[in-house]
Amino acid sequence: MISMKHVHHHPRHIALTYPASVRQHFYLLLIGPLVLALVVYLIASAYQLPHTPAPLSPAQLLSATLATIVRIAVAYVASVLIAVPLAIFATKTKTLERIFLPVFDILGSVPILAFFPVVVLVFVRFDFPEGAAVFILFLNILWNIVFTVVGGLKIIPKDIVYAAKIFGLTGWSYTRRLILPAIFPQLVVGSILAVAEGWNLVIVAEALHTYIPHGDPSQDLFGIGSILVQAAANSQNGVFIAALIIMVLFIGVFNLLVWQRLLTISQRFRFD
Repeated sequence: MISMKHVHHHPRHIALTYPASVRQHFYLLLIGPLVLALVVYLIASAYQLPHTPAPLSPAQLLSATLATIVRIAVAYVASVLIAVPLAIFATKTKTLERIFLPVFDILGSVPILAFFPVVVLVFVRFDFPEGAAVFILFLNILWNIVFTVVGGLKIIPKDIVYAAKIFGLTGWSYTRRLILPAIFPQLVVGSILAVAEGWNLVIVAEALHTYIPHGDPSQDLFGIGSILVQAAANSQNGVFIAALIIMVLFIGVFNLLVWQRLLTISQRFRFD
């Protein structure tokens, strides 16, 4: 339900649009999740997986979803607070760009899961497993936002920059009145893509026992991601489908109520 289109006058400028009609909203919030649940159920039935009693109530599933949301939210806020200043600093001069942008590109290209086991072991040693999941989500979200903010900074028209200098905007005033509004559209787009990847990664970020020597499922973090992993491993089709529907419904509602609103507001700050 998300469409992406390139603005012709600049190949880097990406715009996202969300469904606007009642029929599209109905599909996203009801028909879409039901179709997804049906497909998953048919696949599970085709393999004739044994069914086990569902040990989780709807309240527990909602609590698990809330726990996952908090982890992603903490990682996202931390990523924005670091990514925006980092991107602004790295593009401040041509020399800094030549030094830092290649480094960012390399760091952003390193597979997050390649060193996730080391991260888990470090945090588990200090008895802080929550930190392992949040930290790995933070790294995954961080570079998505850094690159989109850098792209937003690069498309600020030169005449706007010159006008700001003529009017004496410097320091924090320059950043607050020009830079932050200018990068807002790209920050919103980057946030949507980054948080979407966070939801993809949370499935493995919460299943910590996979990365702990001789680990067991009791060491997993309580969240919708670990529930999906454990339900799939234990052939609990009902739990798996219920957790999947709740996750998809929340993402759909959040997209409509938050991201769509922010995208609409961000159009005021675009350079056309």
